[in-house]
Amino acid sequence: MTMNHCNTSVVSSHLLYSFNQCPALDMAQVDKYIMRNLTIECVRRGELSLNMEDYIIKIFKESSQLKEIFINENLSRMVQVVEVITEALQTGKKILLFGNGGSAADAQHLAAEFVNRFVIERPPLPAIALTTDTSVITSIGNDYDFSEIFSKQIRAIGQAGDVAWGLSTSGTSANVFKAMETANKMDMITVGLTGKDGGTIGKIAQYHLNVSSTSTPRIQEVHITIGHAICEMVDYMLFQRPGLK
Repeated sequence: MTMNHCNTSVVSSHLLYSFNQCPALDMAQVDKYIMRNLTIECVRRGELSLNMEDYIIKIFKESSQLKEIFINENLSRMVQVVEVITEALQTGKKILLFGNGGSAADAQHLAAEFVNRFVIERPPLPAIALTTDTSVITSIGNDYDFSEIFSKQIRAIGQAGDVAWGLSTSGTSANVFKAMETANKMDMITVGLTGKDGGTIGKIAQYHLNVSSTSTPRIQEVHITIGHAICEMVDYMLFQRPGLK
């Protein structure tokens, strides 16, 4: 993206005048709003050229590079997570997955991979996403608090030795934290997938896999790759190479 000769002073002066009428606003957010509107205005005037192909390549490179950084930092931790989940399933335990927004979708996605199949034909594996029952979620959120929507489900169906697998791109989701805290008290195995600096969830997860980035979409892309890798390796250890270390 290149800025040619866009007359930014006229547009920015108008926007700043509007925002000055409300001085309580967060100026960092104001700056972002102004830049976004400057871009829209300059594109409209034909004064800003966007190289879409370069931008798409940038997105893919960022995603690829972050995956490489993650595995270089977390390979031994990944092996530990695969081993502990495999052992839990071998002893008749189950996996409970949970998160918010895109992480809720990832929880459901990964639960389906375990229950149905991933790559190979094999028996179904017990996994439940705590993000799917709208009656349970809304009743807890309405009668108690949204921060309890996962922890109460864990108290209801979790057992010692089960795996509580929480996903949070920020590392600070209150309901994920509370669920992990509850699972620890119940002698469950806690696995945390986080982003940024790992936040409060990273501090209480027994097994912590953190994607060191502040970009939510890039973190989510690495999270689902982590999930797929775990599924594939659990399948491999249970059904193709039992006893592999």
